[in-house]
Amino acid sequence: MISIGATRTATRAAELGTAQTTGRSGRVRGIGVRVLSLAVLLGLWWAISAAKIVDQQFLPTPGAVWRAFVRANSWHELAPGVPREVRGEQNYFLWEHLLASLQRIGVGAGAAVILGPLVGFGLGTSRTLATIVEPYLNFLRALPPLGYIGLLIVWFGIGDTSKIWLLFLAAFPPLVIATMTGVHGVSADRVNAARSLGANRRQVITRVLLPATLPEVIGGIRVAIGFAWTTVVAAELDNGIPGIGGLAYLSGQRLDTPLTMACIIVIGLTALGLDAAIKRIGDLAVPWKGKA
Repeated sequence: MISIGATRTATRAAELGTAQTTGRSGRVRGIGVRVLSLAVLLGLWWAISAAKIVDQQFLPTPGAVWRAFVRANSWHELAPGVPREVRGEQNYFLWEHLLASLQRIGVGAGAAVILGPLVGFGLGTSRTLATIVEPYLNFLRALPPLGYIGLLIVWFGIGDTSKIWLLFLAAFPPLVIATMTGVHGVSADRVNAARSLGANRRQVITRVLLPATLPEVIGGIRVAIGFAWTTVVAAELDNGIPGIGGLAYLSGQRLDTPLTMACIIVIGLTALGLDAAIKRIGDLAVPWKGKA
């Protein structure tokens, strides 16, 4: 019996070791594929711009974009031969522009992350309220940000208040709708089973509805933050300095294509970082997701 148990233990350990090795090799292979694809993309970009297939005014070389990025993060001469040094772009380093945009996202989209699930939970548990409010939510969700940024500026001015409201309105509807979907997706049998065991309304909400809805809420947060981040340029069209979206818009107006592309790359990489962080937090908050 001892030898059989030891053999089974050894077998399970070997299987676990094989699975871990396979997982590590798969991750390494995935990283290698991504690095290779990035190298190919940069190579094609460099070849096209260096061969001047596309005018470098429209497609600068990767080196020119890198120099614009470095220049935007350092002290440099105002112009060739002019001894006066200036700080980054528009008197801010590029990371300061990015930080200003993230602060606006943090306030506007952060308020939506707090209020959206609460409103969605209320609408999800009341069909009467949902019937009244849902059409307006869908109407607001369908509006492009540029469609009402002018109205927000009229109401709140060109300062940060109008920008924060725009980011809030971009993030709020997806979160509410995702939460409502999560609540409606909870099986009535689970709710009835909890009630039959003596659970009151508060316990049904905290022990059944909330855990079951949380994965949808996390997914809604990912969508909402991503959508809010895509509107950062629209939010910073007017008086958006400091701001990475405002800098991208201003540099585009000045036909400073390398700086515009540097801003676009920073905006995209930041979006990937935000999404990865939210996904990781979601995995920690709902470890039961996807498990039977």
